[in-house]
Amino acid sequence: MFKGQPKGLFALAIANTGERFGYYTMLAIFMLFLQAKFGWGGSLASTIYAVFLAAVYFFPVLGGVLADKIGYGKCVVTGVSVMFLGYLALSIPTGANAMGITLMIAALALIALGTGLFKGNLQVLVGNLFDDPKYAAKRDSAFSLFYMAINIGAMFAPSAATAITNKFLAKAGLIYKADIPALAHQLLNGTITAENADRLAALQGIMPGADVNAMSAGEFSQYYIDHLSSSYNMGFAVACISLIFSMAVYFATRKWFAHADVNAKQAAAQGAPTVELTPKQTKDRIVALCMVFAVVIFFWMAFHQNGQSLTWFARDYTQSTVAGWSRIGFNIWALALIAASVYTAFGIFQAEDTKGKAINGVVTAVLWVGAYLIYAGIDNPLEIQPQLFQQFNPFFVVALTPVSMAVFSSLAAKKSEKHPKGMEPSAPMKIALGMVVAAVGYFVMVLASRGQASPAQLAGTVSPDPVVPLYLMGTYLVLTFAELLLSPMGISFVSKVAPPKYKGLMMGLWFAATAVGNYLSSIPGLLWEKVSLVANWGILMGLCIIAAVIMFAMLKKINAATAE
Repeated sequence: MFKGQPKGLFALAIANTGERFGYYTMLAIFMLFLQAKFGWGGSLASTIYAVFLAAVYFFPVLGGVLADKIGYGKCVVTGVSVMFLGYLALSIPTGANAMGITLMIAALALIALGTGLFKGNLQVLVGNLFDDPKYAAKRDSAFSLFYMAINIGAMFAPSAATAITNKFLAKAGLIYKADIPALAHQLLNGTITAENADRLAALQGIMPGADVNAMSAGEFSQYYIDHLSSSYNMGFAVACISLIFSMAVYFATRKWFAHADVNAKQAAAQGAPTVELTPKQTKDRIVALCMVFAVVIFFWMAFHQNGQSLTWFARDYTQSTVAGWSRIGFNIWALALIAASVYTAFGIFQAEDTKGKAINGVVTAVLWVGAYLIYAGIDNPLEIQPQLFQQFNPFFVVALTPVSMAVFSSLAAKKSEKHPKGMEPSAPMKIALGMVVAAVGYFVMVLASRGQASPAQLAGTVSPDPVVPLYLMGTYLVLTFAELLLSPMGISFVSKVAPPKYKGLMMGLWFAATAVGNYLSSIPGLLWEKVSLVANWGILMGLCIIAAVIMFAMLKKINAATAE
């Protein structure tokens, strides 16, 4: 799967991995930070979160337009510099006051702007590598590998955020308990009930610090909020380090992809051959791409619940301990070994000689033994934190990418008179199928939520009858299947069919569609304390089904407009 790919692909993928690690470390705890620090309810916190995600994915439009004029590489480097300033500002501990809110919003604006300049244009550089006929046939598989690399960074992020949180809480004589922040804010603003006051006192009593146990309830509440919030600030600081790593890789390997850092304007000035489209072809391709953009809005609305409603479900409705075999999923090093073993296992079949097959076989066995030894040493039962569930999606992406590539490669190879180009579905067909699969993911959440009290009924506490973690693990698995059908294929599709003069803009519009979906992802948060859990998940499931039906209806027109 790696053979025959240009070196520039791996350089750009690793550079993006570092940036994504910092971004997802921040995102894993951002919603928890908003509620813990400021005491905001689900509706307000969800709105802030959704607006930020929308901005992160809307600014690539600006980045794309700018890159079509001045160049992709310049925008990438400028974007990283702006992001660095944003993460640095977000890592500064402040009070939960107007100044603190202002600094946070300014930091988020810088991160969003920097990401807009960086993200889409880096992916255009990847796509340009495959304009070379030598590599053209490997475009889809390359974007799958690129997407896998992104998720390596995302996979380690929740564990990194959790480790930092636990370290700084421990220094303050504290441990993490999911319902303390809400109860502490209730006590400080005078709305706590007698029952919840007793619950808060009991939680204070299990804190390891002797000084903490001697505090009054009010002192403890403020102390816990301040130290939990500052521990999250330290998690945000990780992104600054990861950006330095990304830029070091980018500049060290720049000669591997320098030839791809050419937009249409620069190519024309250099006298390089360019693809010329008729006005009708240009219009048809743009219209077809916009049809795809409109549909994927609904996917991103459903998918980006991982940092908000799915994390709230993990915090309030899922057991805080895990026992048995499934606890291996909460150790990132075990997951990393398992993910690596998938690639070495495929290497057994893909190696060209007996020696290569044997080496891959031995390495696979060693990786599995290592994973088992880690598993054997994990506490049983194991205490877990809600953000850890966010590592399952990137883990599944990394582990399942070679499976996905193998399946589609096999279908592409099945050529016949009826299917001269093979039986692999087109990118728009994969997107439609991805919407159906996403609906199935939220059906799992409907099953998990039956009989549970609504968030309004819990009133800031956790469910007395939480569900097993396997429900969320299963949901993330199904949503990952949907993502692999939709996201890397969609990016590849845009890079392939976008008119040369508008490559940056079209990639930016792909992210703009994501931005709209991200903004709409606030809807479940706005409804969180107003409707039942089943109704909330049912809305997402229904929207995915509607989007799939629309996409299936448009397939013929889209395929005709983008056929080569």
